[in-house]
Amino acid sequence: MPVERVRNREGGDFLNSAAYKAIGILDSGVGGLTVMEEIYRQLPGESIVYFGDTARMPYGPRPPEEVRQFVLEIISFLETQEIKLLVVACNSATAAGLSYYQQETALPVVGVIEPGVRAALRYTRNRRIGIIGTTGTVESSTYQGVLTSYDPKLNIVSQACPLFVLLVENDLIDTPEAEKVAAEYLHPFQEAEVDTLILGCTHYPLMSDLIQRTVGPRVRLVNSAEETAGQVRSILKSRQLLNPSPGTQPRHRFFVSGLPAGFEEVGSRLLKRPIKAYQLHLS
Repeated sequence: MPVERVRNREGGDFLNSAAYKAIGILDSGVGGLTVMEEIYRQLPGESIVYFGDTARMPYGPRPPEEVRQFVLEIISFLETQEIKLLVVACNSATAAGLSYYQQETALPVVGVIEPGVRAALRYTRNRRIGIIGTTGTVESSTYQGVLTSYDPKLNIVSQACPLFVLLVENDLIDTPEAEKVAAEYLHPFQEAEVDTLILGCTHYPLMSDLIQRTVGPRVRLVNSAEETAGQVRSILKSRQLLNPSPGTQPRHRFFVSGLPAGFEEVGSRLLKRPIKAYQLHLS
């Protein structure tokens, strides 16, 4: 991709291209902040615009057609915010139609399923891989399809865990009720003796301590955030879109479709710094 050069006030050249734009991230709520956190760790000079569709979460139980419509509405908004790449940091939204979004926008679009699959394949030793996700993600069989395309002989066990998202969004992770729900959801993986468990929802890393305690220390948890951030970096680098001034202070902006207070509270705790979110009604 050619990079445009213009003159600055002192008469010298500086890069003035899409490289100075932000990375856009969308999710149904706060879960995508786990991906944002990892992108910020790997690319600390990049600005980020985040949209959490908190008024319409969770996406998991919704029909794929409805989820795709929601995502297109968010993409239309994010395209007005000077972004250069889009991360669909939601497994349900990725499963509902990543290729569809890629056809509907000129932006590079990255999902969170393929990166998680690659990590799971590296980690497993007994080829028994578990998947937990929302109802929509599990019923789509997208993870299973991608996994078996790499290795048809894998033993794959999947389980929808819809209450996990509600536990995270309502800050109920450290409760007896959460432990009871986790024990019920995760028992099949202990019986199947999986050695690798894909956290197929970006909310789930926020309760990874509880999940790890429940499945035991021999099971490797796969959080796709690290792999997704690596893919973002690779794409930006290959397209000459990395911020050419990484030492500058990045600007992070947060938008939500619901009331901001709950998002700000959970997000500030996760990112370990105060954040301010702005409410935006999409429809």
